[in-house]
Amino acid sequence: MEYISSAQNPMIKKLNLLISKSRIRKKENRFVVSGERELTRAVEMGYKIDTLFYRVDYFEKIIKVHSDCVFELSSALFDRVSMRSGSEGVIAILETKSHHIKDISVDNDSRVLVVEAPEKPGNIGALLRTAAAAGWDAVIIANPKTDLYHPQIIRNSMGGVFSIPIASASSEEAISFLEANAFNISAAALDDEAKHFKRVKYQRPLALVFGTEDKGLDQKWLKKAQQIIKIPVQFPIDSLNLSVSAGILMYHCGDQ
Repeated sequence: MEYISSAQNPMIKKLNLLISKSRIRKKENRFVVSGERELTRAVEMGYKIDTLFYRVDYFEKIIKVHSDCVFELSSALFDRVSMRSGSEGVIAILETKSHHIKDISVDNDSRVLVVEAPEKPGNIGALLRTAAAAGWDAVIIANPKTDLYHPQIIRNSMGGVFSIPIASASSEEAISFLEANAFNISAAALDDEAKHFKRVKYQRPLALVFGTEDKGLDQKWLKKAQQIIKIPVQFPIDSLNLSVSAGILMYHCGDQ
């Protein structure tokens, strides 16, 4: 194990690039996790550790995380490169996984959350956390605008990004996949045809589809949906946060 105290060390530079640059994450097929809870969850879900960094005198506390490439960092350097306070003394570079839609396993009882073109990493992380917590079977991100391994997505998902199958696809690919597997599509939209979310039935296999807060869903989804639903809001509020809306409906559908 090599001891590092300088931010100019090549491994520290690599770590910082993976944290800050999406193109580097995609090129290297690597991403960064900070904190033992998230790291342990990633390892439990089959992610492979490439490189492990730990704060000096912390290594003996690490449980169930292993790597052939391990570096001990000075306290000052660890605090400098850590993506958040309270990272429990461990940071790791992990190998990414593929997220092809064809790799998602579904059946006649499946519930899948679909989100079209989400951009805010914090929202995406919250969506993944809620979907995993509510026991949904998969999340499909249609027309993705943000790197799935963005540090804020990992942080806000509280490990949910590792706990539920996730696919990235175009809207056309997502629709084809859902139709091929006989999904009942419920699209959330502020549309004239939309019905109160409590006044409809949700039949499985179920796909619950959301668009962005500012633009909503593309018309192609509304044309394919078996039903269009809405969550009513009181004036002067005209919409809810995406992750809040999805959370309400995911838990509501789980009761049926």
